[in-house]
Amino acid sequence: MKSITPLQKARYEYQPKLPTALQQDIKHIIAVRGSATESFADQQEIKQLFPHTYGQPIVSFEAGASAMNFEAIKVGVILSGGQAPGGHNVIAGLFDGIKRANAGSKLYGFLGGPAGLLEANYIEITSDLMDEYRNTGGFDMIQSGRTKLESTKQFDQVLENAKVLQLNALVVIGGDDSNTNGAVLAEYFKSRNSPIQVIGCPKTIDGDLKNQFIETSFGFDTAAKTYAELIGNIARDASSARKYWHFIKLMGRSASHIALECALQTHPNVCLISEEVESKKMTLASVVEEIAQSVIKRADKGWNFGVVLIPEGLIEFIPEIKQLISELNDLISEKSTEFSALTDIDEKIHWIKNHLETESAAVYLSLPKEIQLQLILDRDPHGNVQVSLIETDKLLASMVSSYLEKAQVQGLYKGKFSPLGHFFGYEGRCAFPSNFDADYCYSLGYTSFLLIANGLTGYISSLRDLQRPASEWIAGGIPLTMMMNMEKRHGERKPVIRKALVDLNGKPFQHFVRMRERWAVESDYAYPGAIQYYGPTEVCDQGTLTLSLEKNR
Repeated sequence: MKSITPLQKARYEYQPKLPTALQQDIKHIIAVRGSATESFADQQEIKQLFPHTYGQPIVSFEAGASAMNFEAIKVGVILSGGQAPGGHNVIAGLFDGIKRANAGSKLYGFLGGPAGLLEANYIEITSDLMDEYRNTGGFDMIQSGRTKLESTKQFDQVLENAKVLQLNALVVIGGDDSNTNGAVLAEYFKSRNSPIQVIGCPKTIDGDLKNQFIETSFGFDTAAKTYAELIGNIARDASSARKYWHFIKLMGRSASHIALECALQTHPNVCLISEEVESKKMTLASVVEEIAQSVIKRADKGWNFGVVLIPEGLIEFIPEIKQLISELNDLISEKSTEFSALTDIDEKIHWIKNHLETESAAVYLSLPKEIQLQLILDRDPHGNVQVSLIETDKLLASMVSSYLEKAQVQGLYKGKFSPLGHFFGYEGRCAFPSNFDADYCYSLGYTSFLLIANGLTGYISSLRDLQRPASEWIAGGIPLTMMMNMEKRHGERKPVIRKALVDLNGKPFQHFVRMRERWAVESDYAYPGAIQYYGPTEVCDQGTLTLSLEKNR
């Protein structure tokens, strides 16, 4: 018997809220189809690549009389990519949907993500098993994985395994890459005259799988609130001890949505937004100066403490560092034998300096030695820099310290600077989902069932008007091809679901811009506290500030 905490027990009993249209008896829910759709860009190329699934209509579900006959079906589900709070509730919504339609229906969970599909490694999800995971964090019920489905051989194997299980449909719970895989798989099944349907669900704590129809990816709400609680705690500690500057790196490699949302919730002294750094072509020196000026101005008020938020992928958005990383990747790849033969660390650094272009060599040598080593020693299996492992918090803290030492000599700074570094990442990926994510995920799973029941394939489950109470959400489905464009990957143009970066003209970022000058100098910290599950609606059920600002609430 597993040990459970009082909160676990209470969360098992929580009943997720559904949109009103989905609260009807299943025979009283109808699918309303709109007009044909097009991809966001590169329409002709996408259409040629997806001749069987391109141009499908947007679908919404409404109350109405349905003449559908719900026969028993078999559905497979996979969790793909990094964890995100609420994944179990997607599975719960899907499970409850197929069982309510026909108690003889079965749900199979493929273990370890796409690899489970390839290896036919699965379990049947029973009512008893499902009840152990409702409203809980993590992906541990069936685990996740990052295996990519790319080759015809892989697709053939997936189709064969699905046929053996007699699957009617497959639900892919994942981010932009995973749902791109889902779109390709749906098209492949159609091209082979297979009736197996493929439905996607939008998952990622990074918040970069979004558009006008996918208003947020699940897990973003919970992860941002989890990090914001920790940031608020640190800000309170900083205000209490009054002697530390905290440099906090946050998850979000390609986009800065997490950093921006946490800034809106906690009001740090500095929050760097990677997309702005790239847009303004800011140098590393100018990024350091922005932080240092906040330190100096606060020191003038006698405040030698503060909080700095740093997106995980920042370093790749600084043009000179991006160029340096590109040169390092090429250099070490092309001369790997020569480089690997060097055993002394200083020899390696000297060799790198002599082989880089002049500008990149100067940038490389300006970095702290521990960062120099991370850039050349921590490589992925393809020989590239593992950017997520670079300790950007320590890099910036060290360089700000050097800046302040010079400012002190010039009489421009009279304070004391004691930096501390943090990285908040895995802490947020498997948290108990907030009420918002618990409701949102359950509704996404239930909507996935309805898409399957209506014979649709190549769709992603969608809920709109998320700034409203859950009962007023609009449930439906968006064709996966509608979210696609062509991008260069490994030297070839590939169809992919477009990542949504922080919109520098959007309301959340513009609100941040209006406030950050004040936050840089004042101690105007906000303390969100822990996620609340029981109590007033305004405390327990509200979504992110990003969503609220985007939807004009």
